[in-house]
Amino acid sequence: MKRVSGAILLIGAEITATVAGALMFFLVAAVTDSVPLFAGAGLLGVVAVSWLLGRPALQWLGIPRLLVPYVVMNTIALAALAGLLVFSPFPAPPPAPAPAGVAFWQLPTGSRIAYVKLAGSGTAGHPPVIFLHGGPGTPGEGLPEGSQELAAAGFDVYAYDQLGAGRSTRLADPGGYTVARHVADLEAIRQTLGAQKLILVGRSWGGTLSAAFLAAHPDRVAKAVLTSPGAIWEPAFPGGIGSPWDHLPADLQARADALTSDPRMLVQSLLLGINPAAARAMVPDSEADARMRALLLLGKDATGCQGAEPAPVHGNPPGFYSNQVTSEDAAAVADPRPKLRGVRVPVLIMRGQCDYLKWDVTYDYRRTLPNSTLVYIPGAGHSIANGRPDLYRSLIRAFLLDRRLPVPAYTGTTDPAHGS
Repeated sequence: MKRVSGAILLIGAEITATVAGALMFFLVAAVTDSVPLFAGAGLLGVVAVSWLLGRPALQWLGIPRLLVPYVVMNTIALAALAGLLVFSPFPAPPPAPAPAGVAFWQLPTGSRIAYVKLAGSGTAGHPPVIFLHGGPGTPGEGLPEGSQELAAAGFDVYAYDQLGAGRSTRLADPGGYTVARHVADLEAIRQTLGAQKLILVGRSWGGTLSAAFLAAHPDRVAKAVLTSPGAIWEPAFPGGIGSPWDHLPADLQARADALTSDPRMLVQSLLLGINPAAARAMVPDSEADARMRALLLLGKDATGCQGAEPAPVHGNPPGFYSNQVTSEDAAAVADPRPKLRGVRVPVLIMRGQCDYLKWDVTYDYRRTLPNSTLVYIPGAGHSIANGRPDLYRSLIRAFLLDRRLPVPAYTGTTDPAHGS
């Protein structure tokens, strides 16, 4: 009977040691970002439980002399398993050199921000145009669609990689990626340019950032163009705002699931919830960004209309931690809409027919911003610049030059794509 009990206890020791090791790993990771410390704590948890439970189990089995070899072998086996499943990094290519034309701002916020500029022709004296990319954390490469036309009309045009993305600063503690920090960086850019006011062109999350900047500094924005903007305030949509991942074909969905569900990424996700600095220490930016890029490439064509041209591919890296932590912070900030209801800045809102974002997410801008115009664009998805580039360019140019828009404003309150 003792031998049976010993065998059962030994099996229980294996399970309990694994659980104890994981628990110690996460408890210590909550207070330090030292990988050797929290990984070592996990191993100590395995050793302690293996010894405490292995000792009576081996005595009942009649082989107490094997306690030390059992503890050593059990610890080695679990460490090897953890090394294979959790500590094997995702391949990350070395960073490519910045293309010609990329320059950097060293801002008083501490951010080193990569940007590109196209100087406007003539001396028109327009406020500078600042393109704000989406994501958070998914910059483009070079100058966005419409830049050439705006420069020809006399606007200085800038596009920059937001904090934690592209070639800009990565923070040692990802907890610093907040909406307030992004707003502060944009205000510091305005001061660096010596501009009294800016013109903001925000795409997707860039629309959310534009709204946050408008709420904080309404007197420093001349005009804003918001294309497929993300939610002004995500808690206003408890049912979700819509996701491109809901539209992936089955084969791509399977590949996306494989990228997001391996043990290393699951551990990284848990660490993000308890100590973002520990998550980054274990999975560095280069690796996390490479995995995010692989995921984005799978989903890049799920955001347009069916049969649309494939979205272009570039090499400017996304920022995983900026994406994750900024998104979490955006869901926790105070509702900016009460302030925005008093902002009289002219705003153009573009909505594509096949945008995956829910209609109410877009329309929330129209009903919140008193001096806004909404245009509906058939044949375009989330990336209007990719789906209808000519119309996109002409809309921005006409709006910024105070000319008649090439399409009429949409004055309804419901989604014309669904006829309701």
